[in-house]
Amino acid sequence: MTDEKSVLVIGLDPTLIDFSQPGYAPGMDATKVLAGLKSSEDELTRLGYSVQLCLTDFGETAEAVVQSQLKQKRFNCILIGAGVRTNPSNFMLFEKLINVVHEHAPQAKLCFNTMPSDTAAAVKRWL
Repeated sequence: MTDEKSVLVIGLDPTLIDFSQPGYAPGMDATKVLAGLKSSEDELTRLGYSVQLCLTDFGETAEAVVQSQLKQKRFNCILIGAGVRTNPSNFMLFEKLINVVHEHAPQAKLCFNTMPSDTAAAVKRWL
C-alpha cells in the first residue's frame, strides 16, 4: 500500500463473555478469541494498515469507549465484530455502536467479519 489506511476494530472484551450462553460458538473461550484478534491485527499490520483494537463491555460504557477512540484519530474503516453483531442478545449494543460510529466517523467505511480469521478480508473489501 502506498499510503497507510487506519482501521478501528470494535469487539466485545472476550474476558467479559460467558461463552456457555446461547449464541456463542461451542468450544470458544476468551483465550481463543484474544488469539484470533491478535492474529487478525498482525495480518492487517503486515498488509500495511494501522490497526487500533477497541474492546467494549456489553453496554455500560461501550458507547463512551468507542466515542473516545473515534475522537482520538480519523479512521478510514471501522469493523464491528461478529460477537457484537450476531448474538441476538447484543442487538441493542450493535445498534448503539452503529449510531456512535455514524455520528463520530461518518467518513469511515464500515465492514463486518464472521470471525477473527476473516477480519482482513472484510477490511480489504472496502479499503
